[in-house]
Amino acid sequence: MTTGNTSKGIFGIHHVTAITSNPQRNMDFYTGTLGLRLVKLTVNQDDPTAYHLYYGDELGRPGTILTFFHWPNIPRGRRGTSQVIATAFLIPENSINYWIDRFKKRQIEYRGPYKRFNDEQVITLYDPDGLALELVAHTSAEDRKVNIWKEGLVPTEYAIRGFYSVTLSEEGYERTASVLTDELGFIPTLHDGSRFRYEISISSSSTIDKEKEAIGVGGARIVDVLCLPYTQQALIGIGSVHHVAFRTPTDAQQLILRRNIVKARLNATPVIDRFYFHSVYFREPGGILFEVATNPPGFTVDEKADALGTRLVLPPWLETMRNDLEKILPPVIFPKKELIDQ
Repeated sequence: MTTGNTSKGIFGIHHVTAITSNPQRNMDFYTGTLGLRLVKLTVNQDDPTAYHLYYGDELGRPGTILTFFHWPNIPRGRRGTSQVIATAFLIPENSINYWIDRFKKRQIEYRGPYKRFNDEQVITLYDPDGLALELVAHTSAEDRKVNIWKEGLVPTEYAIRGFYSVTLSEEGYERTASVLTDELGFIPTLHDGSRFRYEISISSSSTIDKEKEAIGVGGARIVDVLCLPYTQQALIGIGSVHHVAFRTPTDAQQLILRRNIVKARLNATPVIDRFYFHSVYFREPGGILFEVATNPPGFTVDEKADALGTRLVLPPWLETMRNDLEKILPPVIFPKKELIDQ
């Protein structure tokens, strides 16, 4: 990996948001099969009649958060270009056999393991809605032990350590690459056929990096771009990614990033208060929706750490709608603390 400090204020992936048709089945898969923590069950702030589910590590730290909008009445997604085509989780190098056995026992189809860029072992699988996921076994898992949900249903020595990367599918990669490098601070590092890798690289002397590592934010700094000409354009729907968010440490840094994005002639939203973080959205030239999200305030702003994911929570401005929303939203059974599933 190339070394040096990022100068753009982006420190990696913050979260990935996808679309599900069934909240209960979704919770059972991500907490039961993958062993993630449900850190927040709330509603889509732009469509409060739909759930918004958040999964991650113990606290839902940036770089570990996979979220879902519950939109059962939209079409099923179609894979293609202009899409986040795969979301990859990081697992320890010695955990490949554990995960393969787990998928076999649960009758979950998978592919792999196969090599990528020499030092990665990859397993590909799909969630119940058809969302493409990857588990990547890599040495960097040893540096991210803080990102484990220790009370989950996967033994800690094999558990997911947050995100490893996302893969973007594009008809052509150059304009997307220019946004990643010029506006967000990624560095091109590897290339294999139609796969181009970009990474955020931060030296060990970086003060802000040390601050982020101290609260468990780290890793999840890889974006792969697949150049797939003559491929149909994706249809975003059930079983596909809605957007990918990149993390920045402060509101002030977010405003600088937004100004630079606008200077690059990309339309950006104003800063939107999502209660758990602040967001700016824009589409990169290939059409994928990007977000710049702040690390704070985080998911403990309205719940204690040990109570995360145990009830429906609403942002203050929607609390007056609780009775009506609870009549509309489908009932769900929250994950229970159980013995580790061996």
